[in-house]
Amino acid sequence: MTHVEEELACQPECWARAAAEADAHKDTLPAEGERVAIVGCGTSFFMAQSAAALREWSGQGETDAFAASEFPYGRPYDRVVALTRSGTTTEVLDLLGRLRGRTRTTAITGDPHTPVTETADDVIALDFADERSVVQTRFATTALTLLRAHLGRHTDAVVADARTALETPLPEGLVDCTQFTFLGRGWTVGLANEAGLKMREAALAWTEAYPAMEYRHGPISVTTRGTATWMLGEPPEGLAGQVAETGALWVAGDLDPLAELVRVQRLAVAVAAARGLDPDRPRHLTRSVILPPAADPAAGRGSKEEPCPSQPPVS
Repeated sequence: MTHVEEELACQPECWARAAAEADAHKDTLPAEGERVAIVGCGTSFFMAQSAAALREWSGQGETDAFAASEFPYGRPYDRVVALTRSGTTTEVLDLLGRLRGRTRTTAITGDPHTPVTETADDVIALDFADERSVVQTRFATTALTLLRAHLGRHTDAVVADARTALETPLPEGLVDCTQFTFLGRGWTVGLANEAGLKMREAALAWTEAYPAMEYRHGPISVTTRGTATWMLGEPPEGLAGQVAETGALWVAGDLDPLAELVRVQRLAVAVAAARGLDPDRPRHLTRSVILPPAADPAAGRGSKEEPCPSQPPVS
């Protein structure tokens, strides 16, 4: 069994523990009414998208999500939450360092013995959900579960659905599909983006992800017999029928959307196996992206601490 398989299989237990501990972290997670940005890289960025949409939908306050490298330094926030499994990702550490003393920051990490603990104001360690694999599964979903529980949007039914996702066979013929499209609405758009990434990382599969209502605006043109369209959450009216008319396989998201993502993780491993790939060794990827120090191109042209809002921040 691969590391990915072992780690994705224990998500129900990780989610239950994170939900149980959420109240203990209420002072280091965003308070109601705060203006918040949630940041990350790769999988963590997509979890940030889902968490931000959930927080706004819950009426907790204005919440944005950014890739750490694209953070708008000219925009004020009460708090920035960084999701970083490794605690060593260059873009996240640069961001937290530049915000230190200016904006309160909270880092959610899988490894508390890393530089992020010295850079963020507050640190929440989900070390029980850390991973050996390059491909993220349980840390990302556990971090999102913590934030869902903090918002009052987690129930025991979510954990039960995760167990169902692990025990139920995948739809017949799904592994043999040549192309996969994942769709979401609201907070599940981030999950759809992550589903596509998981398939690309682990199985080198041709995958796309869209807001469900955007699917009719062009992407459906690649849908045909031998492809699959997977909905994470409630589908727009009539969309399942339109996909069926193309001859493609429609996969309805009947479980909680986060549990549906567990099913996608299983699919990624199954497709990798069918193609003779090792999901523990994804092509060109490492567990953490750590970049060498770069020369500051803005040297002598003004303050690095206060970049012009119309220009990208300098790392």
